[in-house]
Amino acid sequence: MINQKANHRFDKGRGAQFNPKNKYLVNEYVQEHVEGIDDWEMEKRETEYIFDDSRTIVNKVTSPDVGMMFSANPYQGCEHGCIYCYARNSHEYWGYSAGVDFESRIVVKRNAPALLKKFFENKNWTPAPISLSGNTDCYQPIERRMRITRKMLEICLEYRNPVGVLTKNALVLRDLDILQELNKHNLVSVFSSITSLDEDLRRVLEPRTASYKSRLKVVEHLSKAGIPTGIMNAPIIPGLNDNHMHDVLKAASEAGAKRAGYTVVRLNGAIGPIFHDWLHKAFPDRAEKVWNLISDCHEGKVNDSRWGNRIVGDGKFAELIKTQFQLYCNKFGLNKESVPLNTHAFRRMKNGQLPLF
Repeated sequence: MINQKANHRFDKGRGAQFNPKNKYLVNEYVQEHVEGIDDWEMEKRETEYIFDDSRTIVNKVTSPDVGMMFSANPYQGCEHGCIYCYARNSHEYWGYSAGVDFESRIVVKRNAPALLKKFFENKNWTPAPISLSGNTDCYQPIERRMRITRKMLEICLEYRNPVGVLTKNALVLRDLDILQELNKHNLVSVFSSITSLDEDLRRVLEPRTASYKSRLKVVEHLSKAGIPTGIMNAPIIPGLNDNHMHDVLKAASEAGAKRAGYTVVRLNGAIGPIFHDWLHKAFPDRAEKVWNLISDCHEGKVNDSRWGNRIVGDGKFAELIKTQFQLYCNKFGLNKESVPLNTHAFRRMKNGQLPLF
């Protein structure tokens, strides 16, 4: 559990505890070292939504080790506030900080459904699975009001283009009706991200996410509805949740998950100092041990960009994690088979209307 006495300025409602400098901005005002000013507490910030009319929505994924070819993200930034999130760095492209800004200034791509529809109408599009939440969670809290993700799923159903979803939010069950229709044509899979079963850890690691119990309920409901479902036990943070893997995979299997994956945490770009600051405030008693174990998994660094290695790490500890994952998956019947999503049902408009047959 977090040692709140160690630093009274720890904001339990946020992951990041400060805003580091945006490397793309020459002049900006930031609060990097709050402890340097007597009694200056972190300002309580309400979440701000920035509405953006984007030009494109589907991105080709060039990384060969992430398991997806295309992604579409209706939101940039994520109110869930997961401290380790690799998407934090992308917030700097929008002119914001990867720290508190990432989880409190959310860019809403309100024209995403129209852009997706336009994308599918392009005759050069070869049907392929598109991953929602390839960067930030498509079911973060603002989705309850905006319903952009739901509209995008409706368009995937309309054109019968396969789609994958990864989320930490139980809101995905709201769209069970559309998911079931997609599944009739083998067009959908849904993964829940479950890093642990320890709620005390979740509250500081992923402060604004659904409880782990709720996420397992998502897996259970989707499985009972016949939706292909699995979990990502990710990221594994040595010294914090690596020894939770057995219980997570066991619970996921019992809930009906058929597949599972994992990654080892890596702290590229601005995420490094953000995570380091959080770690020493949240877990001062083991901060150095955790930091060193992360480094051991990435050849003495925490910022690993090597294809393949960056996802699962290397070295003795990373190999131990990999061995445990394979052992537990075999034990609990996970990853026994994989059914690829259907790319042959895709259809385009004809004279402004969908074909009848």
